[in-house]
This record gives sequence, C-alpha cells and structure tokens, in this order.
Amino acid sequence: MKTIRNLLITVFSVFALLIGTTTSSFSKVEGDTIVLGAAVSLTGKYATNGEHTQRGYDLAVKVINDRGGVKIGNKSYKLAVKYYDDESDAKLAATLAQRLIEQDGVQYMLGPYGSGITIAIAPVTEKFKIPMIEANGASRALFTKGYKYLFAVLNSADQYLNSAVDLMAEQAKAAGKKPSDVKVAMAFEQDAFSLDVKLGVMDRIKAHKMKVIIDDALPKELNDMTATLQKVKALKPDLLIVSGHSKGAMTGVKQITDLKVDVDMVAMTHCDAAAINKNLGGGGDYVLCAAQWHKSLAYKDDYFGSGRDYAKLFESTYNYDPPYQAAESSAALLVWKDAFERAKTTDKDKVRNAIAKTNMMTFYGPIKFNKQGQNTDKPMVLFQVQDGKNNVVAPTKWAEAKLIFPTPKWSDR
Repeated sequence: MKTIRNLLITVFSVFALLIGTTTSSFSKVEGDTIVLGAAVSLTGKYATNGEHTQRGYDLAVKVINDRGGVKIGNKSYKLAVKYYDDESDAKLAATLAQRLIEQDGVQYMLGPYGSGITIAIAPVTEKFKIPMIEANGASRALFTKGYKYLFAVLNSADQYLNSAVDLMAEQAKAAGKKPSDVKVAMAFEQDAFSLDVKLGVMDRIKAHKMKVIIDDALPKELNDMTATLQKVKALKPDLLIVSGHSKGAMTGVKQITDLKVDVDMVAMTHCDAAAINKNLGGGGDYVLCAAQWHKSLAYKDDYFGSGRDYAKLFESTYNYDPPYQAAESSAALLVWKDAFERAKTTDKDKVRNAIAKTNMMTFYGPIKFNKQGQNTDKPMVLFQVQDGKNNVVAPTKWAEAKLIFPTPKWSDR
C-alpha cells in the first residue's frame, strides 16, 4: 500500500502557488503557473540525497515566486514542481519520467538524484524532446551519447576526487618524498557515478606514478567495510579513497572510527550530505570531502545572494546546513527562470535553445554549457572536516583553511 501511495502522490513545491481546483490535468503551463516535473528518490537507498534534491528545488521555487516569478513579455508566471517518488529505482524512474510527459503533460524536467537514475531517465526525455536541467547526475556516460536536451549544472564525476590525489602528491613533496612512493587504498561502489570517480582518480594516480595496494568493490548494501579496513590496518596505505554515496560515507567513517584505523589522508564523496561529523559525534574530523559547492565560496547572484546567504536561508527553512546536492538543485531552477525569460516564450524547443546558450553567475558558481550539455565553467572543491566544520582546503585558489596533515593517529586524539 505504501508503494502505491508513493507512486501516486503528487507533491507540489512546498511553497509554490496552488493550482486552482478547476484544472483537470497538468500541462506545460496551467494558467499563470509553469509546471516542471521530477522523479526523485524520496524512499530507498538514495532517500537522503533525494530529500536534499527536493528541498533545493522547493527553496528555489519559493524564492523565485516570492520575487515575482518568471517574467515573459508582459506576463508573470509562478513555478511549481510535480514530483513522483522513484524509490531509488532506475527502471521505475524512467517509467515515471514517461508518465510525467505522456500523462501529466509536463514539458520541462528537473533531474532526479544520482547518475544511475539520470542515465535511465535521459533517453526518455531525449525521445520526447523534453529539455531536462539536472543537478545530481555526474556520470561521464551522460555526456557521450549526443543528447541535445540534457543539461547539467554540476561537474562530471571523473573530476570529484582528482584534487585529493594531487593534494597527497603535494604533501609527499613537501615532506621530501616522491609522489611515486605514495601507497593508495581504494573502495568504490559499483555504480555509474562511483566508477566514473574511480576513472578520474586512476588518471591522477598514474600521472603521479603512485602505487595502488588495495582496490576493493564496496558491498552492495554498503553497510560493512570491515574487510577493506582490515586490509588498510595491515598494509598501511598513505591515502584511502572511498566512494559510496551517503551510506558509504556513513559506513566508512563509522567503521574507521570503531576500528581506530590510522591513515594519513582519507578522502570521500558525499560525506557532507551524510553529515558525518554531526551524526557520528566528531568521528568525521580530518576526512577530506569532494564537493561541487561550499557556502564559503565567493559566488553571488540576485536571488540568493552569496553562498553564506543561501546557507542561512536553507538552514532557517530546513534546520541543517545545505549540502551541495541542495545548492546545485536550487541552481537548476535559476537556469530555468533565466532560459524562459531569454526565450521570451514557453515553447519548449525555443526554451531548450535558450538553455544551451546559458552563461550566468549564480550563488552556486558560474554556469555555461558546452555542446555535450556539461557546465564547463565551475571547478570542484575539496573540504576537510575540522573541529566539526567543513573548511575548504583545495584547490588552493579557493582555500579558506590550511590542510591538517597527516591525520592525527587515534592514540593521539
């Protein structure tokens, strides 16, 4: 019964204007409301990040609507989002995307959470020539298919942890060692996103001629990394890299803490979304986290202001500091607003062409798409959890804090 309810539930953006009861069905525009569609993981494996995604969308809808909405010619439109819960299932997500388009009449799509699910939805939106601005699918595979209706505001997955490898090489040189002396342990989930992260990591490892001494596949349920961490304790790598979304980050940090595993540098994806330090009582300190965005970065726009302004608004609304998944989701709505207004129409093909010509600054960073639909203007960042706070330490250009290296041994904490 719960599954049926999740499939059928229609959730408009929390703060969006309610559509009149005389409306019998959704279409690209209902009265003075532009309706966007999204299949998002509200339950299942990716529920944590799915919630961040939805909240990022909802907050942007509220801010845009409160500021007068989308202005096309002499008319102003409100934005609203029609959601379905994809239950963290890629096949279901593709079915729901088709439902949004064929049955609900949605002409403009927001992306789901996760690369695997975005990969499943992209052929559907492409088939129906429905533009989709996505904020949480970073797999390189999304940008090698020749899609014309897919646009991503975030960096691709192969860029996520490259800077961690480079940072380790810098530390080795500073200590009078060769980068080629560095020993690396890796543990990756076997999904599209994490495997792309691994490709980028391996490129940098090879460039520095580092040695990979552990290369493990994370277990499917992501609830036990003991086998990998026992190897780490025995073989003593200098750098441990983990990619397993929020659940993998939580499992990794918890078990590193429980087993008192000493590693000079630990780098992960999604540890901010998992709120590791808050949820694990300080166990996340010194971990390096790949991030698409951080509130300390000096980007600004006319709607959210600075990153810190956005964070303050998000926290006052949802009672926690925004992870980058929420920030990039909000940025996707800013692109939609900008594209509608530049197109001066709601015609989906003309709006698609306007999206392709996007060149704008947002609180999240610069957004400009190449021919493959990738945002080529925004860099990745790497922060370190220091005394419970996420401080940017790389790249050096954006650093607000000094890297703590090596990670203090558990016996000295």
